Amino acid sequence: MKNQNILKDKSYLFAVRIVKFYKFLKDDKKEFILSKQVLRSGTSIGAMVEEALQGESKMDFIHKLSIANKEANETRYWIRLLKDTDFIDEKLSQSFIFDLEELIKLLVSIIKTTKNSVAK
Repeated sequence: MKNQNILKDKSYLFAVRIVKFYKFLKDDKKEFILSKQVLRSGTSIGAMVEEALQGESKMDFIHKLSIANKEANETRYWIRLLKDTDFIDEKLSQSFIFDLEELIKLLVSIIKTTKNSVAK
């Protein structure tokens, strides 16, 4: 059976969702600036997780996951902005925010656990 990594899987699926969301914003809403921002930060989360998994050290791992966490928080900002400027509705916004909060909790937990193991 293939090794599972919940953070890797969830961040990848979130990136897929973000790419589809970008296409929707671009094609249906004719929004080009904010959509590129959310595409960049939303897909960067998973990319940084992938990089972290190949980290050269625990400190490199922590650093890459910290960047992923920052990208998740930035993506949350762009989602809120898209909602507050009426490009998306509350339901869609909350769905993205829920997924982001889950990713952020996972990232923070893993970062803290890894920092504690380095300190020992």
